[in-house]
Amino acid sequence: MSRLPRRLQPLWPLVKRLHRLATRLLGAVFRLTSRRSGDRSLPTSATATSAETAALDPDHVVLHPGGPPETLDRAMPAGEPAGHAAFEPWLHRTVSARYVLDVRGGLLVGDYAAAIAPGRVLDYETSGYFGIGSWREHPVFLRPRLPEPQPFAGTLLSLATRGTATNYYHFLTDLLPRWGIFREACPDVEVDGVYLSTRTGYQRQLLALTGLDALPVVEVAKHACLAPDRLLVPSTPNQDLMAPRWVVDWLRTHLRPSADLSAYPRGLYVTRGDAPNTRRYVEEAELWPRLAERGFARLDPGTVSVQEQIDHFAAADTIVAPHGAALANLVFARPGARLLELFAPDYVNPCYWAIADTAGIGYRYLVAGDPDPRAATPMTGVLRDISIPPERVLAALDQLTAR
Repeated sequence: MSRLPRRLQPLWPLVKRLHRLATRLLGAVFRLTSRRSGDRSLPTSATATSAETAALDPDHVVLHPGGPPETLDRAMPAGEPAGHAAFEPWLHRTVSARYVLDVRGGLLVGDYAAAIAPGRVLDYETSGYFGIGSWREHPVFLRPRLPEPQPFAGTLLSLATRGTATNYYHFLTDLLPRWGIFREACPDVEVDGVYLSTRTGYQRQLLALTGLDALPVVEVAKHACLAPDRLLVPSTPNQDLMAPRWVVDWLRTHLRPSADLSAYPRGLYVTRGDAPNTRRYVEEAELWPRLAERGFARLDPGTVSVQEQIDHFAAADTIVAPHGAALANLVFARPGARLLELFAPDYVNPCYWAIADTAGIGYRYLVAGDPDPRAATPMTGVLRDISIPPERVLAALDQLTAR
C-alpha cells in the first residue's frame, strides 16, 4: 500500500525501491548502534518461521497448533492478454498450517504489528510486510531504535498485520480470520486486550457484524511498542493474498447477507470515482450508459454500509470492476456469479481472482494496453489509472457471460 499524497502517487515505484534500499542500509547501521539503547534496541536477527522462533527459546515461546496446511492448485484464468505472467506464481501454492505464537517477554511494534521475541528476534513469519524480499527490509529497521516499550499487564492478542489499519481488503481477509485461528488453537484462553484498529466506520461495522465489537481493544498506533506479559500472535494464512479456502469459508460463515436480496440488482458495476491516480477506470463515463442499458447498477462502496456491500455482492450475477479493495466482498458472492476485472498494464494483482477461484465464481480479466502476456512486467503501478476502450470491456463482458 502506498501512503504518498495523491499528487505524488506516480512516484510510488521509485519511492518503494528507495524505501527498500534505505531499510537495508540504515538497518545494518541501526542494528549495531541501537544495541546501546537497552530495552529500546532493535531486533538483531530474525527467524524464517514461527516454529524456528519457538525452537530457539522454548522457555518463553510456544506454538499452539491449529488447522492443517492447504494446497492450492488452480488453472490459468481466462482473459486478455491470455496467459498473463502475473498469474503464474499463484497457480500452485501451499498455505502453511494454522497456529498461534505464544510469547512471554516479547514486544509488539508499530501499526504493522511486528512480533519480537526475547533475545531481540523478529518473528518474520507473522511480521511480513508489503513488497519486501527479506527480514532486513522490514520497516521496523528504519527506526534508529524502538519506541519506549509500554508495559501491558496480562495477555495481549495481536490481530493486526500490515495494511489492516487502513485497507478494507486487509482488515476483512487478513485480520478478522485471525480471530478464528485464535479460537481454533486456544479455545479456552481469555485475553485482556486485542491489538487492532477501530478508527474507520467499516472497521467498526465489520467487528459488530462478526460479534467482535465487545473486544477489549488496544488501538493500533504507528509508533506503538507494547510489552505484554503474554503476547499471542495468530498465523497469517492470507499473507500471500492466496485466499485459502479456510479464510473464505470462515468469512462466509461469520458475515451473512440479509435474508431478502430481491431489491438488489443482478448486474453490478463497482466504481472507484473519478479522482486521478486512484486506479479509477478512465472511460467510465462512456462505458456506464451502455452497462445501464444491460441492467447494471453502479455501486460506490464508500457511500454504503458494509452490510449493503455484502448484500450487493451476494445478490449479483455479474460484476464489472477495476481492481480495488471493494472486490474483497467477492467472498460473499454466490457460486456461479461472474466477475470481469480491469487492470492497468503494470499492476496485475491476482488476489481477487484467488477469491473468485476459491468461492466458485466465474472470472475474466482485461489488461489495459497491449502488453506481452509472457513478459514479467514489474508490478509497480499500484494506483495507476486504467484506460481501456469501452468496446473492449463490453466484448470481454460478452465472453464472460457466454460461458
